[in-house]
Amino acid sequence: MALPAEKERYTFADCLTWGEDERIEIVDGEAVMMAPPTTAHQLISGEMFRQLANYLEGKKCRAIPAPFAVRLFEKDGDSPEDVDTMVEPDISVVCDSSRLDKHGCKGAPDMVVEILSPSTQRHDRLVKLGLYQRARVREYWIVNPEDQTVQVMLLDDGGVLQLHEVYDRQSVAKVNVLDGCFIELSKVFSE
Repeated sequence: MALPAEKERYTFADCLTWGEDERIEIVDGEAVMMAPPTTAHQLISGEMFRQLANYLEGKKCRAIPAPFAVRLFEKDGDSPEDVDTMVEPDISVVCDSSRLDKHGCKGAPDMVVEILSPSTQRHDRLVKLGLYQRARVREYWIVNPEDQTVQVMLLDDGGVLQLHEVYDRQSVAKVNVLDGCFIELSKVFSE
């Protein structure tokens, strides 16, 4: 699939002109094409989202599945042309409703979940980890369908996302930014 228009630098204004079926993120003005997710990816994402959404029912935080535009570094007063980074986490948890608008999330979600695939592994482990750290995402989960593990990273006092815990498929994983929330990984990795 070719980009809708070849440019040197893309912004969120460009994203708003693309079709809803386009799976493209922009990182520092560079377009990053994303392959369609696998069935296993979608089943894992769906179950994890279901558990989060059930826990959050009636609470102020929201779990939102992809596709969902997260403009990590957008500030008040920025126009779409000013925003050159937009990612689509597999699941975002947002507790400050003022960050939500008709286009997605302005600023960092409280928690982000990324489910690895062979084509996104490097991007999720390096590029997105750096972006989420810079944006001060408080909790970042990297879900690996291959070995059925979840790496949980927490933002420390120095603004660094540090590995906090690694869970296997038999574990009940604690969501640190949500008091009393746990994810049953045996249901997430049911296949």
